[in-house]
Amino acid sequence: MMTEEDRQLRAAAENFLNGSLQSQRSGSYTQRSISSINRDYIISEDLIAGTRYNGRMSSVRRFFCLLVTFDLLFTCLMWLICTTIAGENITTAFIQQVLHYNISTSLFDIIMAAVCRFTILLLFYALLHLNHWFFVAFTTALTCTFLGAKAYYFNWNGVSQPGFQALLILTSFVIAWGEAWYFDSRVVPQEVQAHDWLINSIDNERAPLLRHFIDSAQNRPTESVGNFFTPMDSPNHSDTEEDQSKSVNSTISDDEFFNVIGNLPNLSQDKIEEYKKKASLLVDQSYTLLISKEWQKLNTTEEGDIISVINRPSGKILKIEGIIDAPATVLVNSLHNNVEDVASWNKDVSVVQKIQIIDVNTDIVYQATKTYGAGFIGPRDFVTLRHRNRCGKYYMSSGISIHINLPIRKNHIRAENSIVCLAAEPINSSDSNNELKCRVTWILHLDLKGWIPQRVIDNSIASMLEKMIKSIRSYVINCNSNNLSLSSG
Repeated sequence: MMTEEDRQLRAAAENFLNGSLQSQRSGSYTQRSISSINRDYIISEDLIAGTRYNGRMSSVRRFFCLLVTFDLLFTCLMWLICTTIAGENITTAFIQQVLHYNISTSLFDIIMAAVCRFTILLLFYALLHLNHWFFVAFTTALTCTFLGAKAYYFNWNGVSQPGFQALLILTSFVIAWGEAWYFDSRVVPQEVQAHDWLINSIDNERAPLLRHFIDSAQNRPTESVGNFFTPMDSPNHSDTEEDQSKSVNSTISDDEFFNVIGNLPNLSQDKIEEYKKKASLLVDQSYTLLISKEWQKLNTTEEGDIISVINRPSGKILKIEGIIDAPATVLVNSLHNNVEDVASWNKDVSVVQKIQIIDVNTDIVYQATKTYGAGFIGPRDFVTLRHRNRCGKYYMSSGISIHINLPIRKNHIRAENSIVCLAAEPINSSDSNNELKCRVTWILHLDLKGWIPQRVIDNSIASMLEKMIKSIRSYVINCNSNNLSLSSG
């Protein structure tokens, strides 16, 4: 008859064997998960240099320590050169400049100053790993004070070639300031940026587990990422939630995805009214951005287009302005009506398809983009509510992302358009040729999802805007050359 202790031992052994089998089954899944994380977890060189891996010193701090070591060795070498040029041997120079030290004749005190800097900086920044600038500022201030006194009291007339002595003093001065500059402008900002980014870019609920995986992924590449997040069980008899979990959170092939789009049910009247209200608010938001005085110019492209930015708590909103050889109303109507043709003239877009038509000016569109940002940003897709309207002098087609019961397409990440707006305004001029031109403004505020540095996102969006307006110009030229009407649709 088995005792309670025997039953516990047997249960533990069975759990151990089951866990081993499960680990073997999930091996291929682990590799796919790690590849997925590595594909989306893109970091810049500054973040890499400022990051501590497995508790080791960051690259930027290690370079600072090498600079401090170079300071000491270079100062000793310069002192030996000055001593040799003065015609003294090392023993005589040591006796005269160390045992019979005098500030007006000895240069050995400059070496001692370098030794003090070396000791203090490596103690606090290499061993204790402090981040405050006080100690490097303290050593630099003391060094500058001492070198000033040294230059004042040194007997320059007592040496035959004072240029080398002056070079030694100037070198120590420059290196001391270089250490202070490098630590304050490179070491501290990059380490703080790397630390803050790792903390803030990961959802708080999963941060400890994911951060542990990132820090140790290189050492333990076979660790399963399947245990990072376990979703809550659905409530009993919750058919709606179960259906959504199968459709919204699942990943399906392209054929299955577009089959789902083609068989989406019609919107209810309540949903139609809800989207119309949202579209009305979207127009107001777009117009407010268009006439805002907060835009700050970033740069001007080769074609004369102006890229500007507004900083908001939700992130940077970018826009581009340029002249297009087409009437404003015709251009906006053509781009709005023929949105499904965008992939044929915009190389960054892989597919655009209308999902639902709410009214003649309002619809829901699915759009997918290709890999861009020098390969750093993988394919994204968007589900966007669009609305066309006129406000003041602007003819506008605006969009904002909405959440509908649509699965995730394979190899794509569902991103969001916080706001996207194409606006065209006629150019008022006495020149009759200007009636066929308009000033186009394209505004983008995207949330690309994934773990991507904000700098990469901003640069990619700016590049996207520039290529977008070039593509519109090519589209207009192609229509004119082929005698096609822009407003056809």
